[in-house]
Amino acid sequence: MGSDNNVLAVIAKNIDVLALPLISLVYPLYTSIKAIETKSRADDRQWLTYWVLYSLITLFELSFSKLIEWFPIWSYAKLGAICWLVLPYFNGACYVYENFIRPFYRNPQVKIWYVPLKKDIFSKPDDVLTAAEKYIEEHGPQAFERLLAKQADRDARTRRNNYMTFDDDYRY
Repeated sequence: MGSDNNVLAVIAKNIDVLALPLISLVYPLYTSIKAIETKSRADDRQWLTYWVLYSLITLFELSFSKLIEWFPIWSYAKLGAICWLVLPYFNGACYVYENFIRPFYRNPQVKIWYVPLKKDIFSKPDDVLTAAEKYIEEHGPQAFERLLAKQADRDARTRRNNYMTFDDDYRY
């Protein structure tokens, strides 16, 4: 009876080591193969997204392994996150795709970060025109024109929405 308790205690202490490969690799591999054989795009998106997220988690672990060693609950947290991503009840990978990846991919925000720098009195001043010239050199004039047009459309929509709100508030 005592040895049974020892076996259960060892299993309980190492559940992350035993369950993680099954939940993070074996089950997704099996369901990915099934998804390839179906015509549904929903399961394809679920499993492609899962593999992308799993790759990012693995890269994070490889990059920060020395830091992760300081957190003894990391393996349990990872197991919980992987379960949420994998289990069909939660559809976590699709949730992450729809709410984080897709909006970023569909509407990439191009920002020109401008911080004026003056090295010395003899150098060319770093102003907005210089920043625009650098952007055109790096991305081309068409990309700069698209950026300006996109900003003009955004400004026009904002003005239109503000006028509509103003008019709607003061109707008789």
